[in-house]
Amino acid sequence: MPPLRAVPPSAGRPYEEQPAGERAEAGPAEHYARLVRIAYLVLVPSLGRNRRVLSAHWLAQRALAGGVRAADPGRAYAHVRLRVVRSALEAGLPLLRFARPRRAQFPPVVPQVWGLRLFPHSCGADELALEQALAASSGPCRAAHVLRGLEGLDDAEICRVLDAAGVADPRAALLEADALTAPYTLLASPEFDPCSLQVRPTDPARRRRRGRTVLAGAGALAVCGTLLLMPGDGLGGPRAASAPFHARHQSAQRALDPAALRRVPDGVWRASTRRDFTVWPARGDRTGDAGLLRRALDSWARPGPAVVSSVTPGTPDGPPMGPPQLLYAGEVGTAFVVLFHDGLRVVRYAEPRRAGPSRGAALDFARVDGADAVAASALVVQRRAGRIRYLTAPWVRGAGARDLLAPHTAARPLPRDRHGVTDPLAVPGTAGGRADCRSWQVLEVRDGTATRLLTDLGELTPVRLTSGAPSAPHDVAGRAERESWARTACLLPAVRSNGVRSVNSWPYARQRLPEGEGDALWFCTRADTWRGSGSRVLAQFQAPPELSGGTGAPGAVAARAEDSPDCGIRRPRVLAGVLWKSDGGRWYVLAAGSRQFTSLTATGGAKGRADGRLLALPTREGDRPRLDGLLADGSQVGSLR
Repeated sequence: MPPLRAVPPSAGRPYEEQPAGERAEAGPAEHYARLVRIAYLVLVPSLGRNRRVLSAHWLAQRALAGGVRAADPGRAYAHVRLRVVRSALEAGLPLLRFARPRRAQFPPVVPQVWGLRLFPHSCGADELALEQALAASSGPCRAAHVLRGLEGLDDAEICRVLDAAGVADPRAALLEADALTAPYTLLASPEFDPCSLQVRPTDPARRRRRGRTVLAGAGALAVCGTLLLMPGDGLGGPRAASAPFHARHQSAQRALDPAALRRVPDGVWRASTRRDFTVWPARGDRTGDAGLLRRALDSWARPGPAVVSSVTPGTPDGPPMGPPQLLYAGEVGTAFVVLFHDGLRVVRYAEPRRAGPSRGAALDFARVDGADAVAASALVVQRRAGRIRYLTAPWVRGAGARDLLAPHTAARPLPRDRHGVTDPLAVPGTAGGRADCRSWQVLEVRDGTATRLLTDLGELTPVRLTSGAPSAPHDVAGRAERESWARTACLLPAVRSNGVRSVNSWPYARQRLPEGEGDALWFCTRADTWRGSGSRVLAQFQAPPELSGGTGAPGAVAARAEDSPDCGIRRPRVLAGVLWKSDGGRWYVLAAGSRQFTSLTATGGAKGRADGRLLALPTREGDRPRLDGLLADGSQVGSLR
């Protein structure tokens, strides 16, 4: 069957009798019905016949309203037809989240029909088969079939039209259209004529339900708007107890003003009765950069999607309650860093030095209420690529770096700049940015009264390391305590990122090993947090170094507990046990308790009792005996768990 005519004969006055401008505009308008049919056939059938009819008329009217550039009627018609095809193809594109939507993808504005449904006349089985074939085809395929069968264009001209309409591969559309075998005469059938329509009413019951829903929604909006704007005792009125939710509190606004930041003068800490973060002076080479400070405060109050935040457990991450104290603002490595203190928290803001905050900024919160001179000795100012820098307190006289796993090696000096920022130090327990416990670098600070060890556990505040009984912990000093910490350091990742304030390692017992294999040490390691809860306790067994891999080999964890008062100032006692294999291949249950225990008992698997606070019983591999201890007051308690 040959294709239909490309441009139907014009109606009305002959073109020769019309002015040139009128002639160009009247030509396409005379073929309105044909343009609407083209749009109807190209539109995706899944829209439904009612919406396809309205959309086809709307697309044709938009194309005609766009004006005509060519004076020749044939070229003018082709130009309008191209607009129709392009809009019909755009209407079938899916709406994507981040893509700019096209107007044709939305329902038509005009014409609008209320209470009625419009659809072309139904015909025979051939038309239905063609409708199903078009529904299964792509939009470019439908356009190619219509241009070939209804408009009579050759393949070269069809490719030019599809290319101008934005089709990525016109040749592929033609090949797909070759598979449509229906006669071209079906395209002129009343089945596909959106200008000759049947009318049916919509569902009256559904219309009533929708009308009631719209009226109820409008009434609710009106009531809410009235309440929000009501004077007097209504929400936000002059006598209301609270302002409207959108009102801006004066103190909250002042907290975001860089000029209102609290800045402590240098030297105040010398005469102050307290030494903590409240007497830190404002340091850094960017303390006068109002733009940087404002960005930091704004990100704190309203962090955007480009801001990556971290919060230690139990720390609120809300905006400042008032103008915070400025601790530091300066350039550190490849970033600009700002540190604030608001009495409860320390907040760090960091942005790339060259890329700007839009390429990503970091915001970190750490709780520091109740900090003393030791806890306020340093803050982490930067952690990047396996390296860490600290900002030391103004009362710190010297800083050094010490490897906990090398207890016999002296600390090396760690240079600081004039603001108190240290040179980079390796992040503890890493090598090349990866977890590796062949070295554990800690910060050693000297303040004129003592030398203290601080370690990084992944948060803003470094953690103080101590040794001794829970009632009197003290800073690590002496060869024996450094050797015990060399075997404890690699257990510290178990308490990383838990808001830890200090870690104390208490040697609570020494036990002679069976078969004369030396003495083992029992330690209870307790990590206390800034928030009070969430403490973690580890009981560890340290066999002689020659039996366990050397002075840097970590001890064996015999028991662990969370939120337990054991090994702490409230309950300074502990009981734990392990299965141990001698060089002779024999297995033993070894247990040790603190000084409060007068006897120990094992039941289940190995059974036995020992007076005092040490126990050693032969057993078999895989046994899991239960340990109990008797205290001096006669009460019986179990092992740490």
